[in-house]
Amino acid sequence: MTIQEWSDDITVVELGDDPQFTDELGALADRLEEKHANVVLNLAAVSYLNSSNIARLLRLRKKMMLDDRQLILCAANSQVRGVFQVTGLDKILRFANDVSTALAAMQLSQGPASDE
Repeated sequence: MTIQEWSDDITVVELGDDPQFTDELGALADRLEEKHANVVLNLAAVSYLNSSNIARLLRLRKKMMLDDRQLILCAANSQVRGVFQVTGLDKILRFANDVSTALAAMQLSQGPASDE
């Protein structure tokens, strides 16, 4: 798992293929306990998803929502994207074509910084 702190409140995570995928999501959840950041998950190296992967993703999504943070998945291949569509998860998860698009979407939805 490669983690890049793109900004103070945005983390980009490049996930590996299973079996590392499940462990990496667990490690990411632990890391987010320390640093509350919005997350872009780069799925470019992920070739398939299993039920354990999906369960971890849903737990991460729930945690992110409870912390009022954003989660965007990007660069999923057609097979992985198909799993999201078949399971209906494409309706509740946010997707982008690539990391740059995900970062732009995240920044736009955050709005301008305020001077407090």
